[in-house]
Amino acid sequence: MARLLATGAYLKNTAGLWLDGCWTASPTHGDLGTPQACRALEASLHQLVARAGHRLDGIAHDLHPDFHSTRLAEALADRLGVPAIGVQHHLAHVGVVLAEQALAGTPVDGPVIAIVLDGYGRGDDGGAWGGELLRVDRGQARRVSHLAELPLPGADRAAREPWRMASAVLHRLGRGDEIVSRHAGHVGLERAQGLKQMLERGLNCPPTSSAGRWFDAAAAALGLCWQQHDEAEAAQALEALAAQHDPASSGQPALSTARLVDEHIDLAPVLADLFDARAEPARLAHHFHLALADGLARAATSAAHAAGTDTIVLAGGCFFNRLLSTALRAMLERRRLRVLRPVAHSCGDAALALGQAWIAGQRLSHANPSPISLLEPTPCA
Repeated sequence: MARLLATGAYLKNTAGLWLDGCWTASPTHGDLGTPQACRALEASLHQLVARAGHRLDGIAHDLHPDFHSTRLAEALADRLGVPAIGVQHHLAHVGVVLAEQALAGTPVDGPVIAIVLDGYGRGDDGGAWGGELLRVDRGQARRVSHLAELPLPGADRAAREPWRMASAVLHRLGRGDEIVSRHAGHVGLERAQGLKQMLERGLNCPPTSSAGRWFDAAAAALGLCWQQHDEAEAAQALEALAAQHDPASSGQPALSTARLVDEHIDLAPVLADLFDARAEPARLAHHFHLALADGLARAATSAAHAAGTDTIVLAGGCFFNRLLSTALRAMLERRRLRVLRPVAHSCGDAALALGQAWIAGQRLSHANPSPISLLEPTPCA
């Protein structure tokens, strides 16, 4: 029987224990940037280890080496003499969906194509991922496509200031000379000029494929949000504006679609329409969602055919967005693809420990099929 502890995500951290086919989650500890959350995680892990009788097959954790959850997992694994199993953030999101299917008695056999969209997760290459198409099978994943990368001017700071991401898109479009004129009035001349120079020189501008940052850029392009005080504030403002559009309205100009270039889904042409105000703002916000869904659907269909599967998994915090979720699901189902999403658990980071445990268990079960049986459901106490 698999006995797997998982230490969860950095944000909205929740740990958990897979024990004899049962999943037990800890309370939500909060973001691990606070000492209180770190101490709460430590206490929960000790309680879960005791619940397992101090006998585990492995401890799953995020790939990021600097997370407190990773350090705790490695220390506990060393003390208990079991493997510490790093699970990539977006693969863990997929694991939540696959674990739910197994617990419901409908396990997924064979490969799936997963579309995973969120703000950030450390990728297999150490980069900042967040708009990924993965081929997942037996606890392993291969990145088959992703959103085109944007520079993150100011690194982590760019996630709090959407105007920086709008500037990154202008730079990508060859329209960097517009950065100062568009943003100086909101953020100050000196800051706008400094950011323009930062992008030109490539200083402190690590690349990201994050869907969250593309949403930020779109919101800032439409003047909805320059700085974020709450998580996903810009994306929520963009969705709210999009909801005001009447899709039945007619007589409006055609708008650009996402480009598929090699393994990239490039939304830059869509953002160009937003900067140029080629339609009324609500329609532009609505079109951004549909263009993103269309690009993802086309890429996922191609990847599914190549993998010989008809199953698509949607996971990650961006799927809290109902317009994007509904549009993408409809586009995929029109292509005769089966779409799976989290049902009993959050699509965000709060459920990530379950996915970590599931993926770790899959790897153990396929590496050692005799001693490890991942799923033998029993009533949960």
